[in-house]
Amino acid sequence: MKSETIISESFYTSDKNLNTKEQILKKSIFSSNTKSLKKSTEKTSSPLGSIVLAGTFLLMLGGAFVVYTLQSDFDQFQLDRINSSWGFPFLILAAALFFFQTGSFLYNLYLYFKYKPIESVSDDLLPTCTVIVPAYNEGKLVWETLLSLADSDFPEQKLQILAIDDGSKDDTWYWMQQAKIKLGNRLSIYQQPENKGKRHALHRGFELGTGEIFVTVDSDSIVKKDTLRNLVSPFVVDQKCGAVAGNVHVLNNKKALLPKMLNVSFVMSFEFMRSAESMLGSVLCTPGAAAAYRRDAVFECLPEWINQTFMGQPSDIGEDRAMTNMILKQGLHVLFQRNAYVLTNVPEEYKGLYKMFIRWGRSNVRENIMMAQYVFKDFRNESKFGARLLFINQSLKIIMAYPFLLFMLFFIAVHPVLFFSSTLLSILIVSTFSVLFYAKRYSFADAFWAYSYSIFYTFSLFWITPYAIATANKKGWLTRGLS
Repeated sequence: MKSETIISESFYTSDKNLNTKEQILKKSIFSSNTKSLKKSTEKTSSPLGSIVLAGTFLLMLGGAFVVYTLQSDFDQFQLDRINSSWGFPFLILAAALFFFQTGSFLYNLYLYFKYKPIESVSDDLLPTCTVIVPAYNEGKLVWETLLSLADSDFPEQKLQILAIDDGSKDDTWYWMQQAKIKLGNRLSIYQQPENKGKRHALHRGFELGTGEIFVTVDSDSIVKKDTLRNLVSPFVVDQKCGAVAGNVHVLNNKKALLPKMLNVSFVMSFEFMRSAESMLGSVLCTPGAAAAYRRDAVFECLPEWINQTFMGQPSDIGEDRAMTNMILKQGLHVLFQRNAYVLTNVPEEYKGLYKMFIRWGRSNVRENIMMAQYVFKDFRNESKFGARLLFINQSLKIIMAYPFLLFMLFFIAVHPVLFFSSTLLSILIVSTFSVLFYAKRYSFADAFWAYSYSIFYTFSLFWITPYAIATANKKGWLTRGLS
């Protein structure tokens, strides 16, 4: 498989149209040169990063050694658990889940190898497109986003770009105005009278848009030159296509350790999982960073989407997952385009990261409940097996969150050494696939962050799903405040 590598390089330029002498960030350039990425990785490596990676391997190898040394104690623990009143049923359940997950993984692997992104169609065949960029407290980032969109290899007469300031408290509106000066009639900007949330900003864009296809792009994201045309081409090839997910990578992956880890995680989540989901026509979530929707499909569910509630409360999060769910419910296909790259910013600190995951977790709980209402009905003329399998897989992770949390706490209380050592060994085994996958697709050196991310998530974010389930009715974006 040919490696497809992305790097972003920001450069500064002065512009006579701006009312400031400050040099500003103009655009990001994408490259497919693997050697350049390796050099970039070497330049951005830090002593702290090296220490973390070294510590990761020491922990995993230490865990493997302890499991080997204490094998007899581990066997005795298993026997004691089997002989207990609750242990044997739990073991049967765990074994059944293991075989189900293994079978699902092998099926996804088969689908991944079958997957191929749809090639871009010609300019004549490209549909008209409205790009909607909602922004809240993004500052200069929205300028960079809008310029990258305007620089797209997409027929100018077929492209409408709308930027909507959702009542920002910083200088976001100023940078939108500067982008308007720069781009002229190619860009239309609007300002919400007050902050009403991303869903309402998008809703205004949907109502103002004239394109056959709506594309939503987050205001802290940068698109590749051919992203838009690759993102909308499936609608021409597949008339049953209702939505398309872009391929999200991390923009700030050279700035801090968490973005480095998340970039490897994102590649696994998008390029592996969504490739498999796309083969089933049932990608479960089109990301806010870059997604496309057929106009007719959007207006079919727009009233339900903007007025969506959960447990009597208006839904102000998970607008992307909700829109995807409602389009799947219409019997339409939701696909993934690996060649539609977008770079987006992610939190660089633990607090911002767990808040983002809580928001995603709550949305996942809510939308799985919504999906349960139609997925086992005759919602699609074609095979419904794939959508149902994906739903079951997602639901099992939610249903089993508390039983496995309780077992984990029991294991720690009874045999802490066995728990930590066996968990570290499991991470070494399971995460090796992610390492090999990323190394094959992009960079061998960066691939090892998959191990660090697994350890970090397992021991510091394990509580996210149980907490999201318990607080699924709560509102709030959590990460939208000024830094």
